[in-house]
Amino acid sequence: TKFNERFKGMDLTDLDDLKKSEADGSDPMWIKSEDPAYILYTSGSTGRPKGVCVTPKNVLHYIWAFEHEFHIGPGDRMLQYSVCSFDIFVEEVFASLLNGACLVIPNEAEKKDLSSLMDFVEKNAVTIISGFPYLLEEMNHLPSIPCSLRLLISGGDVLRGSYIDHLLDQVVIYNTYGPSETTVCASYFKVNGSKVLEDGTYPIGKAVLGSHIDLWNDQDHPVKDGEVGEIIISGDGVSLGYIGNHSQENKAFEKKGGTTYYHSGDLGYKLKDGNLAFLHRKDDQVMILGKRVEVMEVEAKLNQIDTIEEAIVRVYQDEEHLSYMIAYFVPKTKCSLSKIVDQLSESLTYFMIPSYFVQMKSLPRNANGKIDDGLLPVVLKVGDLDV
Repeated sequence: TKFNERFKGMDLTDLDDLKKSEADGSDPMWIKSEDPAYILYTSGSTGRPKGVCVTPKNVLHYIWAFEHEFHIGPGDRMLQYSVCSFDIFVEEVFASLLNGACLVIPNEAEKKDLSSLMDFVEKNAVTIISGFPYLLEEMNHLPSIPCSLRLLISGGDVLRGSYIDHLLDQVVIYNTYGPSETTVCASYFKVNGSKVLEDGTYPIGKAVLGSHIDLWNDQDHPVKDGEVGEIIISGDGVSLGYIGNHSQENKAFEKKGGTTYYHSGDLGYKLKDGNLAFLHRKDDQVMILGKRVEVMEVEAKLNQIDTIEEAIVRVYQDEEHLSYMIAYFVPKTKCSLSKIVDQLSESLTYFMIPSYFVQMKSLPRNANGKIDDGLLPVVLKVGDLDV
């Protein structure tokens, strides 16, 4: 409440205006709105993760957008479930505490399984949970959920109708969308009372307060409603870009007429009611367990292992249309799969490790010398995920 009374509606282009004299002593020294607030690393196609530089202005923008949509405040209790390396953590911590809500933090034992987590939620009267759709899918199989819950927020991957069909009459559910480059979420969609799309997923909705979403073709021209285009995001959530030597990747941040537009690389289309539907990535970046993975990065790391002669990584989908990776490799010498996984784990996080490894005498190639994907064996994966 104090946060909203003091800052809401203020021009945040320069927080220097809010500085107090040192003699006053009533407030700490303020930083500028465009200074770095945090750096969140995402997967990079060059084999080096990219650090997204987010500012205080970006974070304040999202705090207000979150309150505007979900009316969070005193009386609400947000579950702190996500790890700090993912931007749901920013939503859990700052969008709750700075809007006057309480943050409730379970220990590792209480997070170990769904039953323990739900007991914790009920005991502590948690009202809001924000997480990956897989958590909601697990909750969907429960006979009931804690009565204190008023809101479930799904983000980080597509939300399918089958994940929440038993939850819809128990709690308000939102589907969200947003790259880390645009600060947590760029769009919201209230699922209750709506219908799934033809592919079984829910729309991603409309731009959050203070943001704007366009759909452009390859010539940076807007597409017509219903046509597929790249999702372009502008507004107060767009971050400073990538730190370090990532000049090529920073081309995703395009300035036009004083506005910075972020080219997400995601494809979507606008529905008749004005809501947006997400399709898929333009490039080889895929979603694995709710996190973005650039397949070429995984492949590059695999080829750096000294016992491997050659390796490629391909992406397939399981019965639930969720992506998983298969690594095909030709060993240079006799090698242990456990050692290969251990070496990959030194530079890749767990969700970037392929689900399956196929050892081959040679990789199949066509007449042009390129890999013939049609000759690669496919290991089928069932739809039940152990998340």
